[in-house]
Amino acid sequence: MTDAELVAKVLEGRAEAFATLIGRYHDGCSRLAYRLLGNRQDAEDALQESLLRAYRSLGRYHDREMFRAWLYRILVNQCRTLGGRRGRLDRRFVHDPAATERPSRDSERERAEIRDAFQVALDSLEPLLREAFLLKHGEGLEYAQIAVITGAGVSALKMRVKRACEALRPRLEETLRER
Repeated sequence: MTDAELVAKVLEGRAEAFATLIGRYHDGCSRLAYRLLGNRQDAEDALQESLLRAYRSLGRYHDREMFRAWLYRILVNQCRTLGGRRGRLDRRFVHDPAATERPSRDSERERAEIRDAFQVALDSLEPLLREAFLLKHGEGLEYAQIAVITGAGVSALKMRVKRACEALRPRLEETLRER
């Protein structure tokens, strides 16, 4: 069943269709909120508020838009609001200690160091560059979808991603050299 068909079922009063619809995108939304806010509790708060807003606003969803992009727009706006209120807007991509504190082999330790270096490099980017980079390369969205989510033009987004990539390379190399 397509997203549009599920939305129609929800609008007809079948709330269980919303659970199916959100089930498709929950993991990606959760990951994005965590990366944008840098705190699991804040990410969960933003995600829950976004899902509630999405449910209440389904009547304004248009079939011509991709549901995922529409939902991500709500989530990104909620993360911006929450991040601004809580002063975490400048920390967008975070290190997950559980993922890197258990290296027992050299290859695992090396991967953890690369993840840490990548996080440090991302943390040094301007927030709008980080956001565009994460939506494009972290979530695999097309520029048109990112434009819907962020409200920025496609050419501006392409430039942000390009600048982010150009800035990440030397910062990542520098961080890795220091280790």
